[in-house]
Amino acid sequence: MLNKNIYLILIISCVFGISFWIGFNVNLLPAEASINAPIYDELFKILFVIGLIIFIGMTLAVIYSLFKFKRRKDEIGDGIALEGNLSLEIIWTLIPSIIVLIIGIYSYNIYDRMGGMKELNHSHEMMSSNNEKIWAGISQSSNNDIANNNLSVEVSAMQFAFLFNYPKGEFISGELHVPVNNKVSMRMESKDVIHAFWVPEFRIKQDIIPGQPTILNFTPTKIGKYPIICAELCGPYHGGMRASIIVEDESDYKDWFNKNKKTEVDL
Repeated sequence: MLNKNIYLILIISCVFGISFWIGFNVNLLPAEASINAPIYDELFKILFVIGLIIFIGMTLAVIYSLFKFKRRKDEIGDGIALEGNLSLEIIWTLIPSIIVLIIGIYSYNIYDRMGGMKELNHSHEMMSSNNEKIWAGISQSSNNDIANNNLSVEVSAMQFAFLFNYPKGEFISGELHVPVNNKVSMRMESKDVIHAFWVPEFRIKQDIIPGQPTILNFTPTKIGKYPIICAELCGPYHGGMRASIIVEDESDYKDWFNKNKKTEVDL
């Protein structure tokens, strides 16, 4: 009996050790390109580790059961009918409940650190003067930071394209150009059905709802070109609804902005 307990402890320790090693050393996500990415990746690693523990543990339990409880050649009757194991039922109810509770609390903390719990019904320089209500979104900044943000973009989503309006320059672009390491504040609204703004490398995703503006703030940290994907089924050409976000250094962004602007604006 002692040997069995030792073996069981060793197996459980190996399962946990392997799961934690894979979870924190094998990266399945695209490159990090915003300040939100490392925060989101913390949660992903924890969920990945939990999933690996359950997967590896259940796989080993099934393999063990296949050999331990397989039907013998001399057995012709039914197996023993086991039911009413109250202790087992309590354990397999209590453990998942605790795991779900911990994940829920930790997920709330991650969402709060990303800015998802900040007050959104504030004054925004892109909003109309009639105190328009913002429906939902992610805000990394305080109200004053957003109001003073030097890069504000209005995003219009429609079947099947994204359009980006730069109010300071009074022009519209099919690509989103932003300077690296600068906060970007976007007010988003759909012209027809529900869409979603998703940049995998930034770890941000936000629904765009007709008649109900949403806001999304982010700070890019890596120069490059990244895909913008609609992550909400919006019609027959939903899969082709894509755009690009170009993250540039400050000078390149100013050159692009000055070539496209219609008014004289000091950045």
